[in-house]
Amino acid sequence: MNTILRKWRLEDAKLLAEMLNNKKIQDNLRDGLPFPYTEKDASGFIHDMLAADPTQTFAFAITNTDDQAIGSIGAFRCENIHRQTAEMGYYLAEEYWGRGFGTRAVKELTDYLFAETDIIRIFAEPFTTNHGSCRVLEKCGFQLEGTLRKNAIKNGEIKDMQMYALVK
Repeated sequence: MNTILRKWRLEDAKLLAEMLNNKKIQDNLRDGLPFPYTEKDASGFIHDMLAADPTQTFAFAITNTDDQAIGSIGAFRCENIHRQTAEMGYYLAEEYWGRGFGTRAVKELTDYLFAETDIIRIFAEPFTTNHGSCRVLEKCGFQLEGTLRKNAIKNGEIKDMQMYALVK
């Protein structure tokens, strides 16, 4: 299987801005992203990811067969006693939902982290209503560890989240 992850490039900014101007995507992400999301916002994000400490931040563009950015995936090392744990997050452009790209990206990143770093646990916390993301994690071998009840407020609504983890 060909790799679908690569480092971000500044020329990805336009496609990234288009993805993150989709409310359906933003509704499943944590707060802090501007809406509308501009190319300048995207360029800033890409610059930050490229400049990040590569032992702490593992951030990649998810690409299609034409090497175009169609999503984002990252794992972020935790600190202190959790220093060998990383939190994973990802999203895809809507036209690529349900086509296996998310599953391939999660699998590729988890394989990389377990093979190339000292990370021993990777976790993700999708909203319980984000069935597609929960399914991606399950297909990649993540175990549902529990429901984090009333764990977040998104768009003024109190939301439950699922705690999924994969251990080495």
